[in-house]
Amino acid sequence: MIHGRWAIILSRSPCPHFGADGEQREADLTRRDWISSSAGAVLVACAPGEEAAEKEPAETDVNGRIIDAHVHVWTPDTEKYPLHPNYKKEEMDPRSFTAEDLFAHCRPSGVDRINLIQMSFYGTDHSYMLDMMAKYPDNFAGTGVLPDVLDDDSQDPSEMMVELGAKLCYAFRVRGGYNRKDVEQPNWMSHPKWDKMFETGAKHNLALSFLMNPGDMTEVGRMCAKYPYTPVIIDHLARIGAKGAPITDEQVDELCGLAKHKNIQVKVGAFYALGAAVPPYTDLLPMIERVVHAYGPDRCMWESDCPFQVQEPHNYDDSVALIRDHADFLSASDKEKILVRTAEKFFFDR
Repeated sequence: MIHGRWAIILSRSPCPHFGADGEQREADLTRRDWISSSAGAVLVACAPGEEAAEKEPAETDVNGRIIDAHVHVWTPDTEKYPLHPNYKKEEMDPRSFTAEDLFAHCRPSGVDRINLIQMSFYGTDHSYMLDMMAKYPDNFAGTGVLPDVLDDDSQDPSEMMVELGAKLCYAFRVRGGYNRKDVEQPNWMSHPKWDKMFETGAKHNLALSFLMNPGDMTEVGRMCAKYPYTPVIIDHLARIGAKGAPITDEQVDELCGLAKHKNIQVKVGAFYALGAAVPPYTDLLPMIERVVHAYGPDRCMWESDCPFQVQEPHNYDDSVALIRDHADFLSASDKEKILVRTAEKFFFDR
């Protein structure tokens, strides 16, 4: 006999729709929409007098489970996989970083699943990345690259998002534009294609993943306020401290302030390029601690940014170790979220 009772907890859930001004609004779901949504119903076993509670996964040992949220791969076979006309073979440095090269670096550190990032060498031809995802379906998810909003000769970016989303690309890398001369400033995302991309991201749960600098944060915040249901990922800690620039409290404050937008996640990595840029990278821990405190570990995901992380004097395990071994302010559960669960939920558990 089963003791207690089964209950289906039903509650209205906000769903985005768009008003006449283009801003997202909350809408009540119909019963059919609600039941068909992935977050529509939670089935819980409730013993009399007991309350249902969400439980954290019991496993916190991350070895063999770590997910790298950001890696580029490419092949020297430019006959089968041609480069974009803007790139030459001589610019491929290193000359090769295939999926198999990646495994040789990441598996000794307990990393076996990776979110691949389309490499700029190929432009919007995603053939190599998609072929590697098909070859290693248990190991790879993908982040695509979209045409520039001013490129009227290429496929519409929003259409490409939907097309590639069906091929397990759940995020799309876009570049910050605060210093561009060919777009409106300071609102460099004022082009209508940006609005359509944000709308598409909200509708299909596809993230816009920003390769951005600190100067881009204000405009990203403006668009996240306008489209609060659109998933957004900030790469490389917004590149605070990149290229020898100081890590300032003002910039870290601004990055932490974006945490009020609940659909922003942050990639914590590219340590080889930030701050002192010297292993073991412990000078970055104060910034990382503040970011994790602001966003929570369930909105932070570790990334290596290979192959650049494995160019001398850097190596793969030093990047993992900064979170795994040196971030003493993190609990075992926090580390498990940053190294495994955050990326797992968005890129793999779908």
